[in-house]
Amino acid sequence: MSVIATKALEKRFGRSVALDGVDLTVEQGEIHGFLGPNGAGKSTTIRILLGLLRASGGEASVLGMHPWRDATRIHERLASVPGDVTLWPSLTGGEAIDVLTRMRGQRPPARDRARLLDAFDLDPTKKGTAYSKGNRQKVALVAAFATPADLYVLDEPTSGLDPLMEEVFRAEVRRVADEGATVLLSSHILSEVEQLCSRVSIIRAGRIVEAGSLADLRHLSHTQVSWEGSDADADAPGLADVATRGGRVVGSLAPEAVPAFLAWAAQRTLPGLTMQPPSLEQLFLRHYGPVAESGGSSSSDSPSAGPLPEPLLEVRAERASKGAPAEPSDADHPHGRHARIDAPEP
Repeated sequence: MSVIATKALEKRFGRSVALDGVDLTVEQGEIHGFLGPNGAGKSTTIRILLGLLRASGGEASVLGMHPWRDATRIHERLASVPGDVTLWPSLTGGEAIDVLTRMRGQRPPARDRARLLDAFDLDPTKKGTAYSKGNRQKVALVAAFATPADLYVLDEPTSGLDPLMEEVFRAEVRRVADEGATVLLSSHILSEVEQLCSRVSIIRAGRIVEAGSLADLRHLSHTQVSWEGSDADADAPGLADVATRGGRVVGSLAPEAVPAFLAWAAQRTLPGLTMQPPSLEQLFLRHYGPVAESGGSSSSDSPSAGPLPEPLLEVRAERASKGAPAEPSDADHPHGRHARIDAPEP
């Protein structure tokens, strides 16, 4: 069952195209990585899924419901964490956690709340204005993980956290996934996604350019091979880009060449033989590295001048565009301000 499904999803701000036909599917019970640099369309997609923006075209479904019309019902079953948390300045962190969980119609058990406060090393008695960026993130994370949800939507959730707290975060994501929840994790930290996610989608210029399990995506890329030696063996079947570096023979194998190479290697002594499948970083750089950029399809993938940088300026850009309709306000939303899950501006 698909917990999140979009088809040909579009979002335009005036004549600028932020999303240009996004097809995203997140299945029940999986941790799904959503990859792309700033400006690729990650946050715009997530804001549509959360009912904070209305799509310009295409289809979207969250937990079997429409993200704009059914936002209140969706948020009763969903927990989310943005990459830049704004808190009520007059409330303490503990009070903010209580408000955020009550907005979902739940009250966290005292024991679970205390465990998370201790795990994230958060002082809940400080006012919102006294928190650093990292501590504001912790408030949102504690609120998200303190009560059960069917779906967790996490948009750059570890922004501002130190490595120790990142590990605490990963443990909590694994916990909720083990309990049957579905997680959509948007991040530019590739190692984090690689450790947590069973499937990934890569977005570029407002389009999904690759999606699947890490195993499937790796199958499309070359395996790096090396062994101790000074001369490249020309007889190695399927070995490409052969060179010698630092006393080792190095090369790469296409997926279909791996079995023949293994059979060949089994008949020889190749000291220190290593075979390394492509990392998530290498998969990502196929679409965002220098080769991809010089290949002629960066922002030109979009029929417009390219996607907007993502944003605090999304709505402002749309309103400023001549002749473009303004983005609906919270008052225009079918469920009013309660459809929002971020804290109101002071």
